[in-house]
Amino acid sequence: MVYVRILPANRSDRWEQEGAGVPNVMAHRIDMLGTGNAFLPHGRHHSFAMFDQRHIIDAPPTALAGLRRNGVDVSTVETVFVTHVHGDHVFGFPFLLLERKYISDREGLKPLTVVGTPFVKERLTHICHLAFPGSLESMLNHVTWVMEDVGQLSDGWRWERFEVHHEDAVEPHGYRFEHEDGASFVHSGDSGPCEPLYDAIERSALAILEMGFPDWVPSTHHHKPRDVHVLSQRCSTPLGITHTYIDDASPHPTVLESEFPTFPEHVTHLRDGARFEWAGASWNLLTN
Repeated sequence: MVYVRILPANRSDRWEQEGAGVPNVMAHRIDMLGTGNAFLPHGRHHSFAMFDQRHIIDAPPTALAGLRRNGVDVSTVETVFVTHVHGDHVFGFPFLLLERKYISDREGLKPLTVVGTPFVKERLTHICHLAFPGSLESMLNHVTWVMEDVGQLSDGWRWERFEVHHEDAVEPHGYRFEHEDGASFVHSGDSGPCEPLYDAIERSALAILEMGFPDWVPSTHHHKPRDVHVLSQRCSTPLGITHTYIDDASPHPTVLESEFPTFPEHVTHLRDGARFEWAGASWNLLTN
């Protein structure tokens, strides 16, 4: 397997100025900045994950709001991994570029890499032109587009991208990430049950798994509670459920459902703001 390696650009952050050559001993973390499906159940932004406070998975319409409410400087985002091009996963991308251009990176010094297929580049470029005609060309030219299925970031994270079971027209993929120190996790993107996804999950220390539909919906393009139960019996990998159709606590009328299914101990229905931290051999859920 041949990996493309993304090397750091001319970074001038405080870490490099004050600690060049010193290993970063901070624990890896995964922050769930959103956990809802396309219909935005009460209390949830669109499903949106960030790891090590530098890399995001997808750029949903609520991405900028999610970064803001968690105090994240948008210019510190270095990598966007795109799972597929449905609107609830990528329509926030133009707003991230716009924010960087006019607020957090006016001088254009911070690098941004987008990992996805050639189709992802085509679609993201198109929606940027639709959203803000004539405003984002300089930012798009500043983006480094990486289209390989496998690769490695400069901080030691390797990725592999694999096809999943969802609508073919949006080129759906999941990602498996593994760090040089042994930390690993899978992000399913949007997918129904499929072997490439389950193989990746069984090789990993954690899976961020979507559950976009209730059991009564006649579709195989998303996981349903019944599918999660079956998977939880098949493997012991901890499963964090995102992209959910179920409301969080709310005083407002239920959008679709508000009752949580009962799952085995190693399955957790995540809330916005949930955070995992790597403890050397496993992921600990610190907040949910």
